[in-house]
Amino acid sequence: MEQNKEQLLALKVMRLTKPSFVASQPFMLDSQEEDHCTRILKEGDMNTIQDCPLISLGEMLSLPQTFGNIFLGETFSSYVSIHNDSNQVCRDIVIKADLQTGSQRLQLSSISDKPIKELTPDQSIDEVIHHEVKELGTHILVCSVNYATANGEKMYFRKFFKFQVLKPLDVKTKFYNAETDEVYLEAQIQNTTTGPIFLERVIL
Repeated sequence: MEQNKEQLLALKVMRLTKPSFVASQPFMLDSQEEDHCTRILKEGDMNTIQDCPLISLGEMLSLPQTFGNIFLGETFSSYVSIHNDSNQVCRDIVIKADLQTGSQRLQLSSISDKPIKELTPDQSIDEVIHHEVKELGTHILVCSVNYATANGEKMYFRKFFKFQVLKPLDVKTKFYNAETDEVYLEAQIQNTTTGPIFLERVIL
């Protein structure tokens, strides 16, 4: 199988996560500039994208550019796309996505149980994969693609996407012995992330 040869198929992987608000920096204006900016703001609505008035908060949201950090217990969701960039038909395409952790390798997806018969030029194969993260440390998403060219030549390539799984909460406990032979337990829950966490319930 050829791996180093120029590939006919292109693989793109994007983590699916909620967008965040764009952080804007304040700036000072003189009176003339202020009048000009005020007029522009009145003419347009910053909550929508130009030519897309039905999409709210368009200009104020920022899509993630990297995999970023993922926290223990979170569901890792990723969009996998295979696109035929060439001008010839590719056949017998097999796509697999595995997650390598510190202790095991998990098969997240085999996009089809049987090889996909063909992928014509400019055609894509797309899938969204999900996995609940249950282990701390470095994780590597391994995506592999096998296919055959129009003349029957076997082709193969892999791509690796590394991300860290962090612990969102740190729980510390202390025991106290009272004079009445009763035992008291103190539990301290600390948020170790850089943002707020909303606790739905705590069970002791």
